[in-house]
Amino acid sequence: MAKDENKRKSIRRAKNITEIVISLVIIALGGYAVKTTLDRFTTVGEAPFVGDSEIDQDILEGTTEAIDPDKIIFENSTVSTKDKFKGNLILVNEDYQYYSGDEDLVSINEKLDEDGRTSYRAYDNTAQILSVVYTPLSEMLDDFYEETGISDILIEGAYRTNERQQELYDADLAATGNDTSDRVALPGHSEHECGYALDFGINDDERDYDGTGEYDWINQNCWKYGFILRYAEDKTDITNIKYESWHYRYVGIPHAYYMYTNDLCLEEYIELLRSYTYESEHLQFSDENGTEYEIYFVASDDSSETTTVPVPSGVKYEISGNNADGFIVTVYPDEKIEAASEESTEEVTEETEAEESAEEASDETADEESEESAEE
Repeated sequence: MAKDENKRKSIRRAKNITEIVISLVIIALGGYAVKTTLDRFTTVGEAPFVGDSEIDQDILEGTTEAIDPDKIIFENSTVSTKDKFKGNLILVNEDYQYYSGDEDLVSINEKLDEDGRTSYRAYDNTAQILSVVYTPLSEMLDDFYEETGISDILIEGAYRTNERQQELYDADLAATGNDTSDRVALPGHSEHECGYALDFGINDDERDYDGTGEYDWINQNCWKYGFILRYAEDKTDITNIKYESWHYRYVGIPHAYYMYTNDLCLEEYIELLRSYTYESEHLQFSDENGTEYEIYFVASDDSSETTTVPVPSGVKYEISGNNADGFIVTVYPDEKIEAASEESTEEVTEETEAEESAEEASDETADEESEESAEE
């Protein structure tokens, strides 16, 4: 009897040990699974361009410190590498050629007539400029007229084709007898070919536009509309273009303001921005109205058809190529962007489906009519 009791105790002891071992194994496997999951979470959270690793680390460590709700979060965006040749900050000069194509142009005079504006005119209806430039240009000259009562400004130079630039270049060589010109840019290297530049004149045969007198208002205020005096008198050694009091270039308000207040030409500004990379310190400033801006540079991936560009989430931003080696991202921290609601998305989907159904019905009707015509 005692022998049987001892046997039962031994079996019970072995069973208990087995259960304990199995429990320990399960706990160990569970711990390993949790560790693996955390490791994967950490790796995914640290994207190559996300600059919020401190916040991510605080979350993982269980910190109770409040996170700044105004801190900008960045995410990756994929853009075509060739887009570095497009945008309002492209540098076009003797070193960097403009690769033309796909310009969204409008006739200045036709738009002026359409809008009922009379503050200025262009030389004729063939004078064109990029559509994004027309509105700020018109607003500037409308305000100039309101300030001075002067409405005799004439746009003498606007967008030019590469062929037209060649004609002007050849004509200048013929007139001067020189082998090269320091007054007319080489074809492919003129800002007029990109549509962001224009030349002011005065609708009077006896006067030329020199930016003096009451016209100096434009020099002092053009940055408020996104324009710069492109070829300043004290920058000729950098631009390699003689002083042109009449030549203005659209670059956008943040950049025009910074260049104006820091006495920089476009060549100097583009070079400066290269030092403000996404991974390092960004260029941050506010204009005289208190509007804040944040700007940084991302080098293009010339070995690939696309380039990954980090962009802010939830706020307005713009991407422009510099026509050389990368992209310039301009962030407007004060301009929040609300995510589209689910209802809006559903409405768009329903509208799209309705349009597609209508198109299909129209196609079927057209097919039936075609068959009937063929039978006749």
